[in-house]
Amino acid sequence: MNYKVLLNMEKRKKIIIWLFEKSQKIYTKYIKKNEPWNINKSDLLHYPEESFGRHMGMFLVDNEFDLIPKAERHDAYHVLTGYDTKVEDEIAQQYLCYGNGKRSIYLYGVITIGTVILPDYMSYYIKSYKIGKNANHFYNLDFKNLLNIPLIDLQSCIFSKSHINNCI
Repeated sequence: MNYKVLLNMEKRKKIIIWLFEKSQKIYTKYIKKNEPWNINKSDLLHYPEESFGRHMGMFLVDNEFDLIPKAERHDAYHVLTGYDTKVEDEIAQQYLCYGNGKRSIYLYGVITIGTVILPDYMSYYIKSYKIGKNANHFYNLDFKNLLNIPLIDLQSCIFSKSHINNCI
């Protein structure tokens, strides 16, 4: 790959990261109306080893994150789907959620801006949309009430076995 193109892509990714950081604060403060879970990383790590909650805790530890109040389900999507936190994965995860039926201002913004600024991953975005379209609906689940469920059981209720083995 041409060095100039790669550098250009890194600059574009940095722009998107900056936009994520700024917009997330505004979105959770002024737009999100749901109640925060009032759970922290340490609480999640006390769930049973195979549970969705424990996996969320480990995801947060591995990525050096804390739960964002009123946006906890975003991390739940990462754990459930296996998408990483790289910029292209964040955008692809929103495509997956869109395919699954989720609609929000933030989702539309990420998809639109992400696609315009980082179109290099369009085939990945389309694949992710199709995965979401073919999955059982999960975007609207009450994930806080599912924290004790084994992750693999939750995934198998939502995705086909081939999806779990090949895509996650």
